[in-house]
Amino acid sequence: MELAGALQLGELAAAFARVPVFPLFDLGYFIVSILYLKYEPGAVEMSHQSPVASWLCAMLHCFGSYILADMLLGEAPIDYFSNNSSVLLATAVWYLIFFCPMNLFYKCVSFLPVKLIFVAMKEVVRVRKIAIGVHHAHHHYHHGWFIMVVTGWVKGSGIALVSNFEQLLRGVWKPETNEILHMTFPTKASLYGAILFTLQQTHWLPISKANLIFFFTMFMIVCKVFMTAAHSHTSPFAPIEGFICPVLFGSVSSGYNSHHDHHEDSHDTSPPAKSKEELNEGTRKRKAKKAE
Repeated sequence: MELAGALQLGELAAAFARVPVFPLFDLGYFIVSILYLKYEPGAVEMSHQSPVASWLCAMLHCFGSYILADMLLGEAPIDYFSNNSSVLLATAVWYLIFFCPMNLFYKCVSFLPVKLIFVAMKEVVRVRKIAIGVHHAHHHYHHGWFIMVVTGWVKGSGIALVSNFEQLLRGVWKPETNEILHMTFPTKASLYGAILFTLQQTHWLPISKANLIFFFTMFMIVCKVFMTAAHSHTSPFAPIEGFICPVLFGSVSSGYNSHHDHHEDSHDTSPPAKSKEELNEGTRKRKAKKAE
């Protein structure tokens, strides 16, 4: 009975691994990626003032991981743009999200129940990209474990690792949002996933690639759908990291905060707090008015 169940699960995983991501899952990936671009402060205004800059930012959100991975492996960074079908699909999504009359398309895809479906579809693509990245790096560097992990991590992290460059295209410079300094859940999960796929690729993890893709995809879907539905920015890895990190690396600095602005996790638009000098200047002005 158990053997039959295991065989059925293996067949399900193998069938799932064979499902093509284009165009359906890629469509969900592009929709969610460009939605996060539209959430950025000033992104809508920029799309009307400079459509070319807005389109470039959208392409970075959709294909930034491919560009960075190709650069790391010494390949042409614009190589993926030869895939006309994907670029045209991403361009169509960008146009509809930013320029559809009465914002109809945006209202439909940002409706939470619909958005959760696209979020799940994006995680399917993310895990496939991690697996492909590790396999691609293994093809070039059979014993380069570190290269496999980094390539898979870059493939899965999407726009996060090149977000500072994307911000520059929008005329924004926020070095404190560097993803390496403050990794969000998708970036951490992509790193851990890249390690697992590297171990599997080098035969140190006794599990088939199809099964690993299936189980890790289910994990990512459950986590991201729950976090999106609950508007939560707390990483599922936080309890484990809270236990392990103090043991391995000492106490965490009091200045660390896991809730940082990021394309996928937070969009805080509150004005910055006033400095002491500004407060003191305001106090002096009020006293001067009283004296008058």
